[in-house]
Amino acid sequence: MNPNEIYDPDYVAALFDRCSSSYRTWSTVASFGMVWRWRKVCVANIPNTTNNNGLFFDLMAGTGEVWPHLIRAYPKLGEIKAIDNSTLMHKTALTRLHQDRSHRISHLKANVLDVDLPANSADCVISTFGLKTFDIGQQTRIAEQVNHVLKPGGTFCFIEASDPSDWLLRPLYRFYMDLCLPLVERLFLKGARDFSMIGTYTKHFKNCDDFKNALTAQGLETHGFSDFFGCATGVYGTKLN
Repeated sequence: MNPNEIYDPDYVAALFDRCSSSYRTWSTVASFGMVWRWRKVCVANIPNTTNNNGLFFDLMAGTGEVWPHLIRAYPKLGEIKAIDNSTLMHKTALTRLHQDRSHRISHLKANVLDVDLPANSADCVISTFGLKTFDIGQQTRIAEQVNHVLKPGGTFCFIEASDPSDWLLRPLYRFYMDLCLPLVERLFLKGARDFSMIGTYTKHFKNCDDFKNALTAQGLETHGFSDFFGCATGVYGTKLN
């Protein structure tokens, strides 16, 4: 496989189409429940200056696992506009829009790199576990989109599974990601090798530092954070003007 192929939007969309039916369960099991914690951590790091009644964009939204955390934290938020490039992830999300909340969530099937987002429209942009499927150049484009869509004073927060380079137990972590996950997936998911791509993506992604630098280059105020020894990293901040 060409190393650049894993960042091709069509490749990524097809990968998540194949994962869509079991994504929620398998991602929770494979991460020992940490994905649930990290989505909660991401919402908790949204700057407290955020307009509680505003419009939230969820980029690379997947099946909308962060929405309950968002609505719990911002019970009066106006709308969640979710964007994802995977057709089946999109359909899965649409079938589980939390019946009593569906009127507050709209879903756009689109590639975040080239979708025409309305300028200065969002009060907050959030994304959980989508960044690792983009190379540095694509991350720069996403930073441009964040700056473009946010209102002055708008906020953002991203979190991503990362490679904890300074952690003493990193060799064990990499053994699990690179060898154990592929084996378990092949044994229990009909020989699939899709979820185990997280090992490849995290190794190339490393952490959110490059994305943080891209956001800073856009003139956004940015701050980094990490969780569980750097197994997840994130960035949050504000559009100042």
